[in-house]
Amino acid sequence: MPAKKIGGLVHVVPYMKLKYKDIFDMKAFYEALYEYLKENEWGDPDDTLDATSGEPINPTVPRSEHWETYYGERIDAKGLRELWIQWRLFKDPKEAPFLRYYLDIDFHCLGLAFGVEIVKEGMKLSVNRGEVELTINSYIEKVYEKKFTEGGMKWLLKPLTEMFTKRIYRKELKAREKELYQETYALQQFIKQWFKMKRYLPYEEVKSFFPSYAWPSHVKE
Repeated sequence: MPAKKIGGLVHVVPYMKLKYKDIFDMKAFYEALYEYLKENEWGDPDDTLDATSGEPINPTVPRSEHWETYYGERIDAKGLRELWIQWRLFKDPKEAPFLRYYLDIDFHCLGLAFGVEIVKEGMKLSVNRGEVELTINSYIEKVYEKKFTEGGMKWLLKPLTEMFTKRIYRKELKAREKELYQETYALQQFIKQWFKMKRYLPYEEVKSFFPSYAWPSHVKE
């Protein structure tokens, strides 16, 4: 499992990329991905963490819906759009209060045309044509390290951080790396299923709760 340290975090799945280029409904995909992540308890850290301590202000308060930290758009002479969107999310793993998961999702759309009309099941739809590339990164933060490096006793406790990780929290950290790894790849499978991408699964697939609004040319409907 590709886990490594980067900037004080454990980088569990680095730079996973997915690319789709054909006809699809961008708005429908955006909303389906949002609902999938919300159902899996991902949220926005900025609205729920105390600015000073970095700890949750009130864990019982619903997570913010303002995940989008950046939106950029450029329109060319033909009216085609290039979009840049960034989502930054986190969640606290159950029964592991000293760890925190982070998920970064970057959208990059190229040559995105709006108002493309197609007819499906006797209905005329106005959708999009173009390319969307998603880059996904997932991380684990060892929150307990802050306890060793903050306050008046940090000079004494800081040297104990590595020992705590190796001797006490190592097994838990490895289990959580595996859990986040699996969650990240489940997200990849959800996106591939939505876009009707070719996949090779060792099990029978269950029909997704979220209907697909993508019509790739390699799929005959």
